Amino acid sequence: MSPTIWFLTGNAGKLAEADNHLTKLGYSVRQLIVDEEQLFEPQATSLEVVAESKINQALSHLPNEFKEGDMILVEDAGLFVSALDGFPGVYSSYVHSTIGNLGIIRLLNHLETEDPVSSASLRSAQFRAVAALWRNDQIIIGEGVCPGHIATETMDGNGFGFDPIFIPYDLDANFQPLSAGNYGEHSTHGKTFGAVDLEVKNKFSHRSRALQNLFSQLPSA
Repeated sequence: MSPTIWFLTGNAGKLAEADNHLTKLGYSVRQLIVDEEQLFEPQATSLEVVAESKINQALSHLPNEFKEGDMILVEDAGLFVSALDGFPGVYSSYVHSTIGNLGIIRLLNHLETEDPVSSASLRSAQFRAVAALWRNDQIIIGEGVCPGHIATETMDGNGFGFDPIFIPYDLDANFQPLSAGNYGEHSTHGKTFGAVDLEVKNKFSHRSRALQNLFSQLPSA
């Protein structure tokens, strides 16, 4: 029987990304649901601290089906915009719920230029993710980064959070990110994460990279 990973999240998009990645590695993924009123978001300056706090909180809300050998997964991510000194960063969830995607675009409107490469460079940003896994009383951390830039308008469709305004930089043949203006083997062709399907997004996704980094530290299922 495949090892079961209980993913603490109320976000269907995050659950789908994790399931897409981890089932290929031989794991069974189930959602761990905890009432939001029973959880708190620590005021921390790093994603790692937030993720570890979520793990410790999840341990107090294990389901009856949780069995020996099962694991707990949490994930925390943020959008770090260079021109805004890394804002919104660890406060991404709160910022998205208050000013939203259009608010971030408005904050960067003064950086628009006629040259698309220069504009992309000026509007550079990173999605960063931390995945934390509780396994045998130990917490293992994985990190992932996806560089890119902020679009000048939203592109809706799939995705969630800031996906509709984030355009990742192209990747080379080895799936390594290139810099602004360079064309690679893998590209969203100027589309945001919100405008591409999950299979395409997972090639670039900071969450997929964090999970890959995390599970490379474990024996295969």
